[in-house]
Amino acid sequence: MKGLYTALMCSFDEKGKINEKGLREIVRHNIQESQIDGLYVNGSTGENFLISTEDKKRIFEIVKDEVGDQVKLIAQVGSLNIDEAVELAQFTTDLGYDAISAVTPFYYKFNFEEVKDYYNTILESVDNDLIIYSIPALTGVNMNLEQFGELFENEKIIGVKFTAPDFFLLERIRHAFPDKLIYSGFDEMLLSASVLNIDGAIGSTFNVNGKRARQIMELSAEGKMEEARKVQKETNDLIAAVLDNGLYQTIKEMLKFKGIDAGHCRKPMRELKEEEVGRARQIAEKYM
Repeated sequence: MKGLYTALMCSFDEKGKINEKGLREIVRHNIQESQIDGLYVNGSTGENFLISTEDKKRIFEIVKDEVGDQVKLIAQVGSLNIDEAVELAQFTTDLGYDAISAVTPFYYKFNFEEVKDYYNTILESVDNDLIIYSIPALTGVNMNLEQFGELFENEKIIGVKFTAPDFFLLERIRHAFPDKLIYSGFDEMLLSASVLNIDGAIGSTFNVNGKRARQIMELSAEGKMEEARKVQKETNDLIAAVLDNGLYQTIKEMLKFKGIDAGHCRKPMRELKEEEVGRARQIAEKYM
C-alpha cells in the first residue's frame, strides 16, 4: 500500500450529475500519464461532501470497473452519518477496494472517545484495513501522539493520511509506529514530509502534477536534496497559481486542456469566469 495516490477528481455535468465518461478519462489519465500507484476515491477532492450516498456508490463502482487491478484503491467512506460510513465501508469492501479511509468526524466538537468509537464502529462492520484521514484545519479535530497510539491499537487501522503542517508530531508518529503507513496530505509540503521517511502521499494536485511528486520522493530518497528542492519549488509555483485561481475548478480546466472531459464542480462551488478559464489554460501550458 506504499506509494503515491491521487486524490481523485470526479467529473460532473452542468446539473451536478456524474459524468461517467469524464470520470473514466480522469482515472485513465492518472494511471497512464501521471503513473500513480493508486487512487484515493471520494475524498475532499472528489467533492464527496456535496453528493448523495447513491452517487458515492456509483463513483466507487465506476472507478473500480475502470481500474480493475491496475493500481491500488482506497475508498474514503467517512461521514457525519455513521450509518452511511458503515454502509459505504461494506459496499467498497465487497467491491474489492484494497483499503478504506475515513475522515475524522467533524463540525460538532466530538471528544476523542467519540472519535475512537466512530472508527471502531466502522471497522466492526467490515473485514478490511482502514487509513485515518486527519485534516485538523478543516475538521477541528487535533489528535496527539498518545491518541494516535490508541487508535493504532486496532490492528485494522494500518496508517494515517496526515494532512497537517505539524512536522514535530509527524516525526513522533513515524518514530513511535514504524509499522504503520504514513501518507503526506499536503502537496506543497511533500519534500518536508519525505525526509521524515513517510510511506507515500495522497494529493489533489497529483491529478495534474503526479510526475513531479514522484520526482520529489525519489530525489529525496537518493539524498539529492538540491534537485528535490527545485522540483518542490516548481510544484509550489504551480500550486500557488492554482490556489489563486480556484483550486478544484482550475485543476479541472487544466485536465480539459489535455483533452480530458473533467466537467464541472458541484454547487455551491462556482464556475470560473472567462478570464479565470484563460489563466487555468495558461497554467496547464506551463506546467503540464
